[in-house]
Amino acid sequence: MNTLTCPAPAKLNLFLHVVGRRADGYHLLQTLFRFIDLGDTLHFTLCADGEVRRIGALEGVPPEQDLCVRAARLLQQETGCGLGVDIALEKRIPMGGGLGGGSSDAATTLLALNRLWGLGLSRERLMQLGLTLGADVPVFVFGENAFAEGVGERLQPYPVPEAWYVVLCPPVQVPTARIFTHPELTRNTISMTMRALPKGPDFRLGLLGNDLQAVACKLYPEVAEHLAWLSRFAPALMTGSGACVFAEFATEAAAQAVLQQLPAPMRGFVARGLQQHPLKDFAAEAP
Repeated sequence: MNTLTCPAPAKLNLFLHVVGRRADGYHLLQTLFRFIDLGDTLHFTLCADGEVRRIGALEGVPPEQDLCVRAARLLQQETGCGLGVDIALEKRIPMGGGLGGGSSDAATTLLALNRLWGLGLSRERLMQLGLTLGADVPVFVFGENAFAEGVGERLQPYPVPEAWYVVLCPPVQVPTARIFTHPELTRNTISMTMRALPKGPDFRLGLLGNDLQAVACKLYPEVAEHLAWLSRFAPALMTGSGACVFAEFATEAAAQAVLQQLPAPMRGFVARGLQQHPLKDFAAEAP
């Protein structure tokens, strides 16, 4: 086996609370991750020369900063692997939107190269390595919709009802650091236990909110405008640190009916909520 093609799905934060701050400055969060069926596709080609190469350009992201390249080199350093890889990325997840595209790509790279290079690392070890690349990487390796705590690395599986989402993409990229360093960010929301979360048909989007949303709306009026429009149809929420916003619907038809009313020049899409990551049962060994 010399090539692998693997998906990298986007995520939504069905709520996001900032419940504290560590001594090192990292914020303590509670959130609920939900995978959706919009995703990137990555193609990995085994190379014997030990080089890690990104095939094709990614606007605004030099190869040295690309999380896929960094994930591959991290695996080399961790294992002493002398093999290399060419990585080609088909990008569909909007960048800077809070949908986790870079983190998902990195997680898929860890899972794929663990198999392609025959490394045999456990999923738990890959999650630990992923955390050094970014706080959202572990949940994509974990592979299940999850209640997350800490900086996002303490994960518990959480069943989320079937749902469809209208996701709008404001024409801005929101730097996560700018939101988290803003003096008006709420950092002391009372923490909750997973048992306190509503389940099944009682789960309603928007009940718990996103603590980053108010700051993002203040700094980026486009986010507020898109939220206001979508809120006419259902409770709407920003995902992650923005800029994308979303609302939940019971059926694809209901979601599509809303999207068809989207005025120009607003952009968006309809996505189905997934019950698990498409690589959840991806084994380290080739079949």
